[in-house]
Amino acid sequence: MKYEQLAKEIIELVGGTENVNSVTHCVTRLRFRLKDSQKADRKALENHEDVVTVRESSGQYQVVIGNHVPDVYKAVVAVGGFENEKQEDDNEAKDDEKKGLFSSFIDIISNIFIPVLPLLMATGIIKGFNSMFIALGWLEDTSGTSQILNVIGDGFFTFLPIFLGYTAMKKFGGTPFLGMAIAAALVHPNLAGIGESEPFMTLFSGTILESPVQVSFLGIPIILMSYTASVVPIILSTYFAAKIERWFASIIPQVVKSFIVPFLTLLIIVPLTFIVIGPIATWLAQSIGYAIQTGYEAVPVIAGIVVGGFWQVLVIFGIHWGIIPIYYNNLAVQGFDMLIAMTFAASFAQIGAVLAVWIKTKNKKLKRLSFPAFISGFFGVTEPAIYGITLPLKTPFVMSCIGSAAGGAIIAMTGAALYSAGPLGVFKIPTFIHPENGIDGGFWGMLVSIIVAFIVAFVLTYFFGRINQKENTEAVVGDEKMQEEVQDQALVEDDVKQTNQEITVQNENILSPANGDIIPLTSVPDDVFASEAMGKGVAVQPSEGRMYAPANGVITTLFKTNHAIGMTTDNGAEILIHIGMDTVELDGKFFEARMKQGDTVKAGDLLVEFDINQIKQAGYSVVTPIVITNTKAYNELEIVSGDTIMKEDVLIITKV
Repeated sequence: MKYEQLAKEIIELVGGTENVNSVTHCVTRLRFRLKDSQKADRKALENHEDVVTVRESSGQYQVVIGNHVPDVYKAVVAVGGFENEKQEDDNEAKDDEKKGLFSSFIDIISNIFIPVLPLLMATGIIKGFNSMFIALGWLEDTSGTSQILNVIGDGFFTFLPIFLGYTAMKKFGGTPFLGMAIAAALVHPNLAGIGESEPFMTLFSGTILESPVQVSFLGIPIILMSYTASVVPIILSTYFAAKIERWFASIIPQVVKSFIVPFLTLLIIVPLTFIVIGPIATWLAQSIGYAIQTGYEAVPVIAGIVVGGFWQVLVIFGIHWGIIPIYYNNLAVQGFDMLIAMTFAASFAQIGAVLAVWIKTKNKKLKRLSFPAFISGFFGVTEPAIYGITLPLKTPFVMSCIGSAAGGAIIAMTGAALYSAGPLGVFKIPTFIHPENGIDGGFWGMLVSIIVAFIVAFVLTYFFGRINQKENTEAVVGDEKMQEEVQDQALVEDDVKQTNQEITVQNENILSPANGDIIPLTSVPDDVFASEAMGKGVAVQPSEGRMYAPANGVITTLFKTNHAIGMTTDNGAEILIHIGMDTVELDGKFFEARMKQGDTVKAGDLLVEFDINQIKQAGYSVVTPIVITNTKAYNELEIVSGDTIMKEDVLIITKV
């Protein structure tokens, strides 16, 4: 590896791998997020022969490398064992803190589920087919074939927290196998046996929060609940576990760190989960179940809207378990249940939203994900639809909840009820048939409810789902899309490297890429550019929103925000055009690229259009540095004098 030694030295000088939360790169800089920037040796880094300079800004520790930073970044990731992350622009990266709480939660959930989506969909379809075979009488539920199919389909869902323990811990910067160990403790089969034993005490006796206690830890009572197929408990556990692990790693001696850190982390986080997360989830579920029962007895239609509309939200947080005991009690005592009946339309609302996404999306991978999610949801397994499609896209999830609320209201109005526990999805329909009266008004009401839920969710998602917004499709495609972009970037870089090997640097006239006023590079309000650390050049204050190619060559870099352009000319000059200061914060707004990375361009070709007035009104400067990043290849760079310049006038003369 060409830059392996440099990567080792940089990692050591920023405080070692244990001091690095994450690392990304931009057009010139490695961007570290450090746990403690005081542990980094800034002076040694700045004096390193392969480091241009160091800058600290917006919580980032920026090590300026130069144009070959992608190769150095790859070496740093490989040597440090860091996770590959998306490229960022050469200005300040957007901080996660700017996201809303709900959006941040959805982003975390989506990213944690992305790696397991294929299995989630595959096993969901297997569960659905098994239910279909039983419902059609092709298999007995007691047959070996049916039970094996059930094990295949249900095993993944049962132990879902173990898989999420790995992906969540990785997301939060901890050791993934430690996350799996935490989850394994939560779903250990012995817990079920403990939960069936006689309680030795009861908390909150006589209230809706009455909780039997069968076991304690160091004298602290533990309220047991089922963590199988749950989502939020393991995510919360791994979030805190990652922090605990990092803290122990910072104080435990290196010689025993490998086993003492996980030893202490497990001893703290697993009991903490049982003692705190479990009871909170249990009491919240019991309270919601009681409120729903009371609401249904008072105003059934309102209860139908609330239960139907929020059912999938309750499922996400695992709070729906508070209603399940009421459901089974109603079947045992009354012979029917109307609470879970009100949630039946939810799965059809989900597949209605997914179908709209499937039809309308322009993203090929999102379209591929939508088909199996639709099939799985049709059979009543909606997790692939929720976590893989609608929740990451946000708006379609809301639309599915609206459709589900409409379906719940109809079920409540018509008095539809479940008369037995049965399969999921479409095969649950027969359980709505009255055992004595047969197909009655309630049954027809149920059919109307699922049709209405499906249509409402489909129509709202299709017309108002914001399906093709860039940030939404990126949320779903996630890591795979990132990997494809990285691979594409690598191919372009390889092509450029091969081209550069054939180029001999020659004297060249670099033209102005824009009309405007000439500004000395030393006056640019960015110390990396102003110090000429990236190379010599000049800046232009553009008078119109167009940027043109300053020479014949190849576009080697175009960042997603469309305001940082790198090109290599036919005569060997490596040019960086950086439109504006801190305009990365606009996330591409007001910028429109007229070429793409890897394109061959001629001098005067339009590269980017941008709205100067809108950018200025947003509070950003449009001062544009034009830098020759391989300045050392030349004996002299002559900057044309004057106050103003027109596009295609000579701006810089390179002399070998």
